[in-house]
Amino acid sequence: MAMRLSHPLRPSSLPKFQFRPKSLSTCKFSIQNRISNSDNSRKLVMEVKEKLEKDQHSLPVGRNGRDDEDMILWFLKDRKFSVEDAVAKLTKAIKWRQEFGVSELHEESVRIVAETGKAYVHDFLDVNDRPVLIVVASKHFPAMQDPIEDEKLCVFLIEKVLSKLPAGKEQILGIIDLRGFGTENADLKFLTFLFDVFYYYYPRRVGQVLFVEAPFVFKPIWQLVKPLLKSYASLVRFCSMETVRKEYFTEESFPASFRD
Repeated sequence: MAMRLSHPLRPSSLPKFQFRPKSLSTCKFSIQNRISNSDNSRKLVMEVKEKLEKDQHSLPVGRNGRDDEDMILWFLKDRKFSVEDAVAKLTKAIKWRQEFGVSELHEESVRIVAETGKAYVHDFLDVNDRPVLIVVASKHFPAMQDPIEDEKLCVFLIEKVLSKLPAGKEQILGIIDLRGFGTENADLKFLTFLFDVFYYYYPRRVGQVLFVEAPFVFKPIWQLVKPLLKSYASLVRFCSMETVRKEYFTEESFPASFRD
């Protein structure tokens, strides 16, 4: 009886252990590959950094400057790790930040336009741990409101929502509340500005955009806007408020303004 009980412990009856060396080899290759990719990325970041220092010495340094390695890496990713393309796009982005005065924007500088309630950063993350930027289209009146102030609020809120990114997260969720939208709220010029800002200066930061409760009158406007968005159009999802509630938030984190 003792011999029969010990029989299953013989090495020949444990074939699953024969695959262990292969598994370890695969794991080792994966780790080495990640290290190699990391080293290569670091090398490219330094290459961009040195090139900017040499050719664009007048650009500012520090956070969001020509020596900001996190920013450089992000633009390298956006440009598929092409040093020349990353340098060109970064140069444009940094110059724009200077000219627009991004670093000078603050709560008080956009207070008046922010009080319209046309756009704000939600207090909670969505279920995918993404910060949320909400736009209330029915409160935007381009014929009566200063377009420059609208642009300042837009950039200020983009900076604010990106500052709320949790560690390891890279993209935000945009929600366009289209309830009550009318032709007086349509603004193709501002939408073009918004597209340019995200494409050139904050690339790949938007994970998805929800168009919520779009009325019939919005459809022809979307047909005009869609070609301008190019590949960004694929990020747009038309949905109901109930979909937003069920798929993007918990009951506690669901925006209070959407509970009406």
